[in-house]
Amino acid sequence: MTADWLVCANCAGRVSEGRCAVCRAELARLREERGPWGALGSPAGLVALLLALVAVLLLVARPA
Repeated sequence: MTADWLVCANCAGRVSEGRCAVCRAELARLREERGPWGALGSPAGLVALLLALVAVLLLVARPA
């Protein structure tokens, strides 16, 4: 989950911009909630993982 669409009730700015302390705290909470594998939850992350796996499989299965 990204904070691109979230609007802060404190400063009325986008949370992703981190204008105030409330925005920055919410960004920190979202990053902590996602953890180290948070990028894989996005479609781009899943596609990148799939392409990497296919590349490894092609290298391993390649005839000598």
